[in-house]
Amino acid sequence: MYQRFIKKSIENILFKGKIIILYGPRQSGKTTLVKVVLSKFGQDGAYFNCEVDSVKKELSVSEPSRIKSFFGTKKIIVLDEAQSIENIGRILKTFVDAYPTQQIIATGSSSFDLANKINEPLTGRSIEFLLLPLSYGEIIQKDGLPSLKSNEETIFRFGLYPGIYSNRESQEMARRELENIQTHYLYKDILALEDIRKPKLLEDLLRLLAFQIGNEVSLNELAVKLAVSIPTVERYLDLLEKTFIIKRLYALSRNLRNEIRRGFKAYFIDIGIRNSLIQNFNPLSLRDDIGGLFENLFIIERIKKALYEGEFKNYYFWRTYDQKEIDFIEEFGGAFSVFECKYTSGRISNATQKMFLAAYPRSTLQLATKENYIDIVT
Repeated sequence: MYQRFIKKSIENILFKGKIIILYGPRQSGKTTLVKVVLSKFGQDGAYFNCEVDSVKKELSVSEPSRIKSFFGTKKIIVLDEAQSIENIGRILKTFVDAYPTQQIIATGSSSFDLANKINEPLTGRSIEFLLLPLSYGEIIQKDGLPSLKSNEETIFRFGLYPGIYSNRESQEMARRELENIQTHYLYKDILALEDIRKPKLLEDLLRLLAFQIGNEVSLNELAVKLAVSIPTVERYLDLLEKTFIIKRLYALSRNLRNEIRRGFKAYFIDIGIRNSLIQNFNPLSLRDDIGGLFENLFIIERIKKALYEGEFKNYYFWRTYDQKEIDFIEEFGGAFSVFECKYTSGRISNATQKMFLAAYPRSTLQLATKENYIDIVT
């Protein structure tokens, strides 16, 4: 079992008067993590799957004494997939106000639903964590750097979902597991919690994005290809981002007249899902999309690193109308860390460096290649 970096942070918050909310994609390891935390408390802990009808029924009424009788005297209670409970925020608020010494951990695979149902009622009463698929740092911590390097190609092809990476010896099993996630889990929250009448549209949209990783995305082009309106495309993109399937980066534009001010790029939280959507698990030597794969993987790993180190950053790409471009920019503490992704070799052009540094002098620029990227993301 891989030790997740946020486990210690969660444990440090226990019994501090806060409800702990753990977000993350389905199959990213949330249930395993909360059960590990819970295991230290033995009989004083309780786990409830909120997708089970009997649990839904017991937690459907905002009556503290009734919920108390259901939880009993347990010191710590986990409510897994808590977004399945109607009005869960109000229910938890009334309970913790009445019984503040009992620790609640609520998990959810959709930030939009839990945010709407929990955040407003629990303002000041909760603290949130996000768990994504395995990070390079977590793998190195358990298996060591040589093991990670020996499995790089597997990661580029099948991604980093814990259940898939842990059973990476069987490529056929990895392929089947990714298809299972795509078929049974990927859209589950969107279809259950939003009035989505065209689930095929979600998959068609994701396939279009899968072929465009590393490239700027046009809402108008997506709308035309899907034969829907631009607001519909925007709504679906928002849902895909809030269920942790994609991550959008927007253009940085603050100083220069010729900077691209609109537009975004879309990256997949897990590269294995991207490959599954287009049914391309070919070895790297046979692929023509390695540049986009590398850029996607690098950016998501940098985001994981900041997330687990508790650094809250803004993320961008940068491009000018005369085609000067930088792949990935992190803003933190008033400064910019700038990365250009080149899988094999390359450089950041002198003209690009000069223009960017003139506009944003508090910046550091770095080239990320297959030779040095592991150090940068860990």
